[in-house]
Amino acid sequence: MHALVVFFVFCASVAQMMLKRGALGGYRGCWRQYANPWVVGGYAILGATLAGNVFCMSRGVLVNQIAALESLGYLFVPLLARFFFRESFTPRKIAATAVIMAGVLVFFS
Repeated sequence: MHALVVFFVFCASVAQMMLKRGALGGYRGCWRQYANPWVVGGYAILGATLAGNVFCMSRGVLVNQIAALESLGYLFVPLLARFFFRESFTPRKIAATAVIMAGVLVFFS
């Protein structure tokens, strides 16, 4: 069940990439900015991950475990941003991500 939570965290990270892609579209007007397929799809995936997390909690995954696993998004988002948007890694970002991942490992050991 914990692997399913990690999958949902990854999906939420993909949704954030979709939201950024939608924000970069240069749409005219507020309505088109928020009603484009990238943004609508991103929010749909975020809603599905929320429902998935509720499902996992109903199957025995504790809330504090889900919260700790959600921090894996701090690993997934920079990796996906590097792949999709060519965003750079800095030593500071790498160090911060390593500290967060160490915290997740300590929490689950």
